[in-house]
Amino acid sequence: MNVMVKWWSNYVVWSILLLCIMLHHTSFAQPSKQWITYEGKSGPGKGKHIVLVSGDEEYRSEEALPMLARILAERHGFKCTVLFAIDRKTGDINPEEQTNIPGLEQLETADLMVMFLRFRELPDEQMKYIDRYTQAGKPIVAMRTSTHAFQYKRNMQSPYARYSFDSKMKDWEGGYGQKILGDTWIAHHGNHGKEGTRGLNNGMMEGHSILKGVKDIWGYTDVYTIRNLGSDAQVLVYGQSSMGMTPDAPPNYGKSIMPVAWIKDYLSESGKKSRILTTTMGASVDLKSEDLRRLLVNGCYWTMDMEHLIPDKSNVEIPGDYEPTMFGFGAHKKGLKVSDFVLK
Repeated sequence: MNVMVKWWSNYVVWSILLLCIMLHHTSFAQPSKQWITYEGKSGPGKGKHIVLVSGDEEYRSEEALPMLARILAERHGFKCTVLFAIDRKTGDINPEEQTNIPGLEQLETADLMVMFLRFRELPDEQMKYIDRYTQAGKPIVAMRTSTHAFQYKRNMQSPYARYSFDSKMKDWEGGYGQKILGDTWIAHHGNHGKEGTRGLNNGMMEGHSILKGVKDIWGYTDVYTIRNLGSDAQVLVYGQSSMGMTPDAPPNYGKSIMPVAWIKDYLSESGKKSRILTTTMGASVDLKSEDLRRLLVNGCYWTMDMEHLIPDKSNVEIPGDYEPTMFGFGAHKKGLKVSDFVLK
């Protein structure tokens, strides 16, 4: 009987100890992966770090930017880190979460920021990294809704409220999009969800390095209205509305063309000049267009003063499978984890 009691006592003690160990590891487990980094292979980009910041509710930036990052890493040698809007409760990628993009401190070591944001209002401790990067005069490639990347409604006392797309602050009218990228959100020029965009290269800029090998751009998204593009901007590509959402749809000649890709310089508050490429195209489905991918890759080189390394036809072959989700509100993949983008 004493042997049984002793055995049972030891069993209880060891069980409690094991349970405590399990609870300890559960309580202090490392948080789930919140961003993804693709280490660059060989290529001209070796030693350069590109940070791609996603976060929009409609155009699937959370799918577009990891694919673009893989091209830049695997085909061109850049180290690429992709950041996402992360749901604080679940740890899932949730583009409808407007107030949380972990990992923005990665911009401290970035040579280029590629942004694809819409109506974000990040806490100041996150937003300071975007502000610090921008005002340091570093290069930017901005895609689609980045013309209206920020919208401040919750904390109008934030020092970054001036970046709001609808800002009325003196010298910051139109916010980040107008001041830094060239224009802010105005309206849909094309018939949204019914008309695509045919890219028309600006013949006056045909010798520009970003347009090397870029001949045929077509995208599913419609043309945006551009109204206040400054004289310092140079249009690379105009957009013509298509009467349908297939590449063979005829042009809608009843609508004027609008700029869909342009370059400009931004003179930062520190007195440093940065190169900017902005395109109002770039949804995940738009990036099925080989030449749109090529324009973006070439643009990454150009903004970093590496245009002399752009080949006649940049390699923009997509690594692996790419089956992007069609754009639309509430249409993002639910339960998507950052770990889903880890290379298999």
